[in-house]
Amino acid sequence: MVKVPKLKMDSYQPLRDVIFETLRKAIVTGEIKPGERLMEVSLAEQMGVSRTPVREAIRRLEAEGLVTMTPRKGTHVSHLSIKDIMDVLEVRTVLDKLATDLAAKRIQPVQIKSLEAAHKGFINCVEKNNIDGAVRKDVEFHDIIYAASGNPRLIAVATSLREHVYRFRVLYMKDNLIAENVLNEHEEILSALRKAESQKASVLAEEHIRNQMESIIDTVNKKTDGDEKIK
Repeated sequence: MVKVPKLKMDSYQPLRDVIFETLRKAIVTGEIKPGERLMEVSLAEQMGVSRTPVREAIRRLEAEGLVTMTPRKGTHVSHLSIKDIMDVLEVRTVLDKLATDLAAKRIQPVQIKSLEAAHKGFINCVEKNNIDGAVRKDVEFHDIIYAASGNPRLIAVATSLREHVYRFRVLYMKDNLIAENVLNEHEEILSALRKAESQKASVLAEEHIRNQMESIIDTVNKKTDGDEKIK
C-alpha cells in the first residue's frame, strides 16, 4: 500500500489543492515510485479526508502526466521512459540556451549574488550528500537565470515542464560523479554570466542540459535492464 506524507494544511488553499500538491511532491521526489498504484479509498483514509478531493487531485495528476488511469486496472504512477526524457530535455535544451543568452545580456548584480548563493548552497548539499537539497538548489540556480532573462513568456513555458524535469533531476543527482559534473558546469555558466559573455554562456547551458540527458538515459538504462517501456 502506498504511504503518503502527512498533509500540511493551508488555510488559504482548498483541500483538493493541498492533496494535489502533497501527492505531486511525493511523486516527483520519488517518495511514491513509478508503477505504484494510487487507490482513492486508501489515500482518503490515510489523509483523513473524503474521496472527492482525492479523486480531483488524481485527475489533475493525470493531466500533468504524472499518473496513468487505466480502465479495470486502476491508477498508477507513470513510469519514466527514455522517450519522456528525450522529449522534455530536447525542449529544455533550447529554452535554457535562449534563457542563458538573454540573462548574460540583462542580468543584474543582485541576481549574480543570488546565483552565487544558490551555487554555494548546491556545493554544500553535494558535500553532505543531501540529494533533496542539491536538487532544490539546482532548480533555484536555473530559476534565477530564467528570471534574469527578463522574458515572462519564456519563464512560463519552462515552468510548465518543471515537474517532469524535477523527476529526472532526482535520478541523476543520486550519482556523486554526476553531481560533481553539474557543480563544475554551473561554475562555468556563472563565470560566463559574470563576464556578460552571452554566446559562451548559451553554449555552456546547451552542453549542460545535453550532458544531463546522456547521464539520465544511462542511469535509467542501467536500472531497467532493457525493460521495453524505456525503448
